[in-house]
Amino acid sequence: MNGKLQELLHIIICMIIVLRTESSYVDITYVESAVAKGAVCLDGSPPAYHLDKGSDDGTNNWLIHLEGGGWCNNVTTCISRANGHLGSSKHMSNRTMFFGIASNEPQFNPDFYNWNRVVVRYCDGASFTGDIEAVDPATNLYYRGARVFVAVMEDLLDKGMKNAKNVILTGCSAGGLASMLHCDRFKDLLPMGTNVKCMADAGFFLNVKDVSGNRRFEDFINDVVETHGSAKNLPLSCTSKMKPGLCFFPQQVVQEIQTPLFIVNAAYDAWQIKNVLAPAIADPSGIWYNCTTDIRNCSTAQLQTLHGFRKEFLNEFSAIGTSITRGYFINSCFAHCQTEMQITWFKPNSPKLNNKTIAKAVGDWFFDRSPFQTIDCPYPCDKTCNNLVLQPQKDSIA
Repeated sequence: MNGKLQELLHIIICMIIVLRTESSYVDITYVESAVAKGAVCLDGSPPAYHLDKGSDDGTNNWLIHLEGGGWCNNVTTCISRANGHLGSSKHMSNRTMFFGIASNEPQFNPDFYNWNRVVVRYCDGASFTGDIEAVDPATNLYYRGARVFVAVMEDLLDKGMKNAKNVILTGCSAGGLASMLHCDRFKDLLPMGTNVKCMADAGFFLNVKDVSGNRRFEDFINDVVETHGSAKNLPLSCTSKMKPGLCFFPQQVVQEIQTPLFIVNAAYDAWQIKNVLAPAIADPSGIWYNCTTDIRNCSTAQLQTLHGFRKEFLNEFSAIGTSITRGYFINSCFAHCQTEMQITWFKPNSPKLNNKTIAKAVGDWFFDRSPFQTIDCPYPCDKTCNNLVLQPQKDSIA
């Protein structure tokens, strides 16, 4: 075995050891009863989740985390999605690892480790908003995300969530968006007196022009909303004033959310920079490729564009307001979904603002120990970041 291969094997073994130390495997639960209600994945299979039951003083506390994974915007992309784990529970793994905000170890998840922790699998392709009754026999696609959300929550209520003292609805990326869109509706499902709050990670998507000057992402989201019949499940206060597709964007609806809300987001969100700001279709010559996979490769001119993206993000983010019930951790890292990864959630070298990790900031806010509303200085001032280096892949917002 040559030296490079030995080194690679050593790295892989170390990674496996770390993952086993910092995470736990949790079995899948299929919500078979949801099928009769028409609450099914894109392919008609039952929705699913993973539940790791709480213990000790966390027995009556619940953390519900909505999985992310983009969207599908037409029959073609939804058929493709229905043939994988993001559109069918038939293709989901029977077990998944819980780490970061879902970890069961106090040294890795100090405030939520012994709660009932649930990861809800994402299999509808519209952030749990779709609801079309008719099924085209030519495609056999079911656009039923809104029904899936309710059916899963009803199953969890029956499993003990109806007796909860504290509940937090969280999500990452498309799941983070869903945690905002469903926040008030989720609270209404729980008994009065339950302490319910929501947290969205990397879900504050912007409606911005790409580097070619086009609003392709807006067009894409309009197609998602139309394909899935999502308008009826978006806030009427928004859809009564503008086209429904715009109400999929958090800046148009966040001010209407009544339930306490915390937002974790990178101002230089790696996914948005790669797929919304500088997608391959807007960059036919490929001059943005190296920059969108590793921010250290960005030219001075490209960094100025990224700073402009951050400025637009902060302008739109101001819609969240300054209520004491709102919290936010907006760092200047090149990152995405920071609550799901142990390295960015809670470790000695995790990102910090005001000398607090994301886990500490969220915990302090949830338990009313102290408020947290902090926005980072522009890149590259924050030396605590764990910036992503994205792997070469076909970029897609589907």
